[in-house]
Amino acid sequence: MGKKTNLHRVTRNYLSWLWLFGLSVPAFAATNDDPLLSASAATPITTSSATTEARGVLRAVDQAVLSSELNARVVELPFREGEAFHKGDLLARFDCSAYQAQLAASQAAARAAQEELTQNRQLGEMKSVGRHAIALSEAHLAQAQAESQVYQIQVNRCRTTAPFDGRIVSRKIQVSEYVAQGTPLLDIVDNRHLEIHLLVPSRWLPALKPKQTFIFTPDETGQPLQAEIVRIGARIDESSQTLTLIGRLLKPDNNLLAGMSGNARFTEAP
Repeated sequence: MGKKTNLHRVTRNYLSWLWLFGLSVPAFAATNDDPLLSASAATPITTSSATTEARGVLRAVDQAVLSSELNARVVELPFREGEAFHKGDLLARFDCSAYQAQLAASQAAARAAQEELTQNRQLGEMKSVGRHAIALSEAHLAQAQAESQVYQIQVNRCRTTAPFDGRIVSRKIQVSEYVAQGTPLLDIVDNRHLEIHLLVPSRWLPALKPKQTFIFTPDETGQPLQAEIVRIGARIDESSQTLTLIGRLLKPDNNLLAGMSGNARFTEAP
């Protein structure tokens, strides 16, 4: 009788344990959802009733870091941070007295070589010099002209001009500093032409297409802006399974600056 009672008690405890375990499994799964995974599992943009959002940043189409093309001392930087300039304006000027002297010497050598060639050609017509002397004079002239072109290029690099309209982001050097070739000088940007770079889950790819519209709201302004997709990234990042989208604003806004970030909201079915 005691054995039957013990067996009944063990069986009852075992069944109770199974019942509790069976109920605890879904509860455990529900309390351990990864918030990042939940965010990445947003509803794809495949139905007009769904609203899908993604983060994006404004980037300038025209932006550059200008560098020195020679070894020289900086003598002029007309623009400071935040100031606007126009295409062709002088942005930096260098002390190029040495390069200018070399250019003058090479131009003089080229003129001398030209005179020598002219004289030898005249003598060649009178059979006073041979063809070999004339060929040497032609080679001397070509060498002098080539050297003159090299020095002319160096002198032209003494002035750095603006490649487009824009503004100064930062100055990497100051007046009177000596810089080496390749040294960054100025960071410039044109805020008139901006693109929206978005990072979206790669599973959205089948639902994306150029000209698809969306709303982009910069965090800094809070003003919703009409935009559209212009390009779809050429590669999916294998580690994050994300894809880059490039969009453009349908109406220009002079209050926007490169680097602003915000949310892109897709509300239209593809």
